[in-house]
Amino acid sequence: MVVKARPHVGDTRGLAHIGYVYAAAGKRDEAIKILNEVKPLTADHYNLDTSIAAIYAALKNRDQALLWLERAYQDRDYGVPDLKWDTRFDTLRSDPNFKDLLRRVKLAP
Repeated sequence: MVVKARPHVGDTRGLAHIGYVYAAAGKRDEAIKILNEVKPLTADHYNLDTSIAAIYAALKNRDQALLWLERAYQDRDYGVPDLKWDTRFDTLRSDPNFKDLLRRVKLAP
């Protein structure tokens, strides 16, 4: 018998980080489960937008990742100033929309 347990974390952002790890490790179903759990909590918890965007980026869903990064920019998410060097978004660096976001945040010319 195989028992799967969801990792115990103390906060929503920590859960989102675990979702990113699952996505980066190729555990798509587990990452999507965490996304579905975390996304509804954004109304009550600030600064989740970049974490959700990172999960989508790791899932190679560029459109959703960029949508959540735009939302992070609008919401003044704490993670936006780190976008220039945050390796979770390396797959988006060549995208014109990502470059435009960096420019608007004054992280690129």
